[in-house]
Parts: sequence; structure tokens; C-alpha cells
Amino acid sequence: MRVPLLDITEQNAALRPEIEAALGRVLDTNAFILGGEVAELENELASYCGVKHAIGCASGSDALLLAMLAFDIGPADEVITTPYSFFATVSAITRLGAKPIFVDIEPDTYNLDVSQIEAKITDRTKAIQPVHLFGQCADMTRLNAIADAHGIPVIEDAAQAIGSEENGIRAGALSAIGCFSFYPSKNLGGMGDGGFITTNDDEIAEKLRALRVHGSKERYYHKWVGLNSRLDGFQGAVLRVKLPHLDEWSDRRKANADRYRELFDRAGLVEQIILPFEREECRHIYNQFVVRVPSRRDILRSHLTEKGIGTDIYYPVPLHLQECFAFVGYAEGDLPESERAARETLALPIYPELTAEQQSYVVDCIEEFFGGATRNTNAD
Repeated sequence: MRVPLLDITEQNAALRPEIEAALGRVLDTNAFILGGEVAELENELASYCGVKHAIGCASGSDALLLAMLAFDIGPADEVITTPYSFFATVSAITRLGAKPIFVDIEPDTYNLDVSQIEAKITDRTKAIQPVHLFGQCADMTRLNAIADAHGIPVIEDAAQAIGSEENGIRAGALSAIGCFSFYPSKNLGGMGDGGFITTNDDEIAEKLRALRVHGSKERYYHKWVGLNSRLDGFQGAVLRVKLPHLDEWSDRRKANADRYRELFDRAGLVEQIILPFEREECRHIYNQFVVRVPSRRDILRSHLTEKGIGTDIYYPVPLHLQECFAFVGYAEGDLPESERAARETLALPIYPELTAEQQSYVVDCIEEFFGGATRNTNAD
């Protein structure tokens, strides 16, 4: 049996007639950059996320960079963030000459450990940037309390977390700015690069809309040095077709996660495979289903590859140990939980169209790897 890590073929095929009609609308209007489809998508995204403003841009990476620009972050500034994330989380900081100040992660959620933040705040701290990793919100209640006490804005890296919630409030509405990605592997994925930014602040929204078009409110008149980072009309049209299905897809991911829990428990693999932790106050949308394998992770991954099962490692090298960020001055051992997660975590298939049969095959192959002697004989 073949079980890819991600397969969007079925999802796109089911929507193909609607997508082709939507692309035709863009062709008819020639509104290829921003335009009406993007404007409508922005309104729909704002409603979905529970915010006043959603601003489309060219990628999730640009969303992070634009958020930094909105707060005038630059040389001599510091931004507190996590080392256990995708490269763009920190590249957005360093591209502006600012310094990332890393806080280690919680070992269960893999999100930034809020209890370590206050000790890292200085008079140079310009923002705090949590990441809602794998589809679950960071502890924003405690984080916002710290940020508010110090008058520091919070920028959510919600690239993996559209639709996730903490206490009923959706990602992107939990801080000053939320940053999202439409990369095709996301729960709401486009057919190319794309991203968007959320905010409830009218002034920030106005500035972000200018920053994405070279810092210009009026053509050829530039108030800020911005970017060329505009969401194109084709992506806007495709995403408008997909957005009404988003909650169903995320619910199916959650159902797949629950099925994995049943299968791993039945197989007696709870010591060999540590399953994702769900915070009670959160809606986890499972952009990734990441397990911890304390022993022989890489050998298990090779075994699963041989069995036709797709996996990935998010992330094999924490950002504080990446060669390009060596100038920041961190060394191995400085952030032990992030380094341990890099050695032990493994992503398994979780996409909405994954079948129960495929999931059973995944768990059977993992049980086979660990010797097959762990099965709970009392299971039904």
C-alpha cells in the first residue's frame, strides 16, 4: 500500500469545475494582480478569522516580513521568538537587521515556552513572535498578559494554524497581527505561493496595504520602503472556492488524529510513540500530525519509506543552530528541548482524504518495526 505524507489530488479534483470557472472569471476581467477576487477573499477571510482586516500578500514569508515592517523593526531591535519553526520565522527578523532572541519550547506542544519569555525582555525588545506550530495555538492568554504588561506587540506566526482557536478565539485574532500562508500543503492551500495578514487595528491595516505595494498609498508616491508582495487574482479565485470547505477539511484531520490515537493505543505503542498533545482550551487543526519517537527515529523513518509510507521531519535543525544564523551567537545545548525535538519528532500522514485503511497500515508498519510484541491483547 502507498500512503503519501500529503495528497491533494482528490481534493482538487472534486473542486475542479468550480476552480476552472473561478479562473475563467479572472481571465474575463484581466484582474491578475489583487483585483476583485482578492478583495472578496480578504473580506471572507476577515469574517472567518474574526477580525476587521485581512490583507493578502505574496507568501507566508512575506506576511511575516510585512508585519515586522509595520512595527518599524530594524537594526538594534530584538524580537523574542522560537527556534523550533520554519526558516521564515527568523529570516523575517534578520533581514531587517534585528536580532532574534530565542526562547525554548514546551516539550509537549512544541510551542514557545511562555514561562521563559519575561527573562528575555530588554529595553530593545520590539515584538514577541510566537508560532502556532503544527496547527495548535501557543499559550496566548499568558503570553499576551506578559506582552501587555511591558507594552510589547505580539505577532502571531499562524502559517500552519488557520482556523485554530484558543478559548473560542481564532488564530490571527489573538494579537496585534497574525501572519498566514497559502502554501499548497496548508489546510487552506492555494495553487502556488500566497499569504495574508490579519489585524483589528485600522492604522496598521492601512500601513500593511501600502507596504505590500512598495509602501505606496497612491501610485508613484511612497511613504515607506515596502515590498512587491501582492496576492494574484488567480490565487484569490482558487482560495475563494476552497475556503467554504476549510472547516470540514480541518475536522477530518482531527478525526484522523483521533483514529490514530485509538490505533496506537490498541497496538500498545504508547511508550514507543508519543502522540501529539492537545491543550483543552484549544482547537487543534492538525496541519501536521507530529509524533515523538524517543528511540531509533531515523531507522523507523527508513522502515516506513520502504513500506511506501511518507513521513517528514519538522525540523531536523533548530533555527539557533542553522549555519546562516550562527552570527546570533547560540551554540548546541543552549535550547535543549528544541534540540531534543529535532532528534525525536516525525510527521505522519494526516491529510483529510486519508482513509482508515491507510492509517491502519501506517500503525501496523510501526508495530512491525518495534517487534510486534507490544499489542494489547485485551483490545477489541
